[in-house]
Amino acid sequence: MLGGAAGYSLIEGWSFDQSLYRTILAVTTVESPAPASTAGRVLTVVLLVAGVGAALYTFTLLATVVVEGGLPKRIERRRRAHMIESLHDHFILCGYGRIGRIIARQLKRQSVPFVVIERDPEAVQAAMRDGALAVEADASQEEVLRRVGIDRARGLIAAVGTDAENVYAVLSARVMRPDLFIVGRAETEDATVKLKRAGASRVVSPYEIGGMQIAQTALRPAVVDFVELATSSDNLELAMEEITIGAGSALANRSILDINLRQRFGVIVVGIQRQDLRMEFNPEPDMIIGGGDKLVVLGRPESLRRLETEAGEHGGART
Repeated sequence: MLGGAAGYSLIEGWSFDQSLYRTILAVTTVESPAPASTAGRVLTVVLLVAGVGAALYTFTLLATVVVEGGLPKRIERRRRAHMIESLHDHFILCGYGRIGRIIARQLKRQSVPFVVIERDPEAVQAAMRDGALAVEADASQEEVLRRVGIDRARGLIAAVGTDAENVYAVLSARVMRPDLFIVGRAETEDATVKLKRAGASRVVSPYEIGGMQIAQTALRPAVVDFVELATSSDNLELAMEEITIGAGSALANRSILDINLRQRFGVIVVGIQRQDLRMEFNPEPDMIIGGGDKLVVLGRPESLRRLETEAGEHGGART
């Protein structure tokens, strides 16, 4: 600026303020008639410098956001938040460690919507790479549970790394949703008791189940193979499922023989879980199925879907 002003003074013979004014116009590429007074030229110079400086600074900030990935990250966060807000009848999976990844894989195979809550940033990135919705937060915080839609959720699975964290997550979820189905992971027997007291609907110990599975495989390998075949989500020929009989369904308050499940749907009734959680295995043909009971049935996936439709609250007409 000073060099340009000095050059104009020497070459054109202008005064310093006129030379500086012309220099500012040349640098900012602005065409403007020169004000008559020196004060007017000073004000014009200030406005030009401030305006161009603000424009360049704003451009620099935008370029930094784009180059450093800030804008794409914000867009991605908003997209994930919108997807979480649209979730209904989903599971909230707390923890994405070894157990959490297996659970997420099974939920994804069966096309069950879910969202992951994990405090470890690396685990959150791993969950997103696996195609899951994930939130980096503490699962025991009520605000976090509210953000992932606990009021619309189908259930919550507490599979964090420590028993204490699982207890806190279960307790927070139970306070917010007294009717929510909650599964808790326990490492020790003491944790099993505490999780049940905190409000867990079911408590699972991976070590205990693993030990029982090994023992059963050694003693009854054929039985274990059959159960794995019936419960595997990869099996397209045979599946075991639980189906709730709606109170207003045409199947409610009728016997197994009267409904004719075997001939109509091609399924085998393995057991009936009553509303008081009492399980009746291998039920007799004349046993009555009440509204709200759950049928544990074995059959082809398409047969199970037809039965599930018929068992809905308003499914089908009496035959």
